[in-house]
Amino acid sequence: MKDLSEFIGTEKICETVVTTDRTASAMRSGGVETLATPWMIAFMEYTAAECVKPFLDEGYVTVGTHVDVAHLASTPVGMKVACRAVLAAVEGRKLTFSVEARDQADKIGEGVHERFIVNYEKFHRKALEKAVAAGIN
Repeated sequence: MKDLSEFIGTEKICETVVTTDRTASAMRSGGVETLATPWMIAFMEYTAAECVKPFLDEGYVTVGTHVDVAHLASTPVGMKVACRAVLAAVEGRKLTFSVEARDQADKIGEGVHERFIVNYEKFHRKALEKAVAAGIN
């Protein structure tokens, strides 16, 4: 597994548009027709994963392990959202990102997100073993 320390400072920006299926009422996280906090967080996680994806060895992926995010402002349906993730620290397999989301008017979210580098096959095998042990086929 490659050490990603040389890539500290690398950033990725991903953009999307708020649609009705991404609202708090659609996700059952609130009764409003604006971007849901869980969806914003998922988009931050996606952006962080994409930030380091090109640098991972074949067969390796990252998985989210911690999120500490504030949702600062609402974003209505139809408005664009851009998320920025910056690789801030590397401690072995642990990657720490600074994340921020903005709509066309305001900063709407910010925080820290941690991910771990894992071997996909090994990770998937453990999950399948867990399912079998629980009686789930």
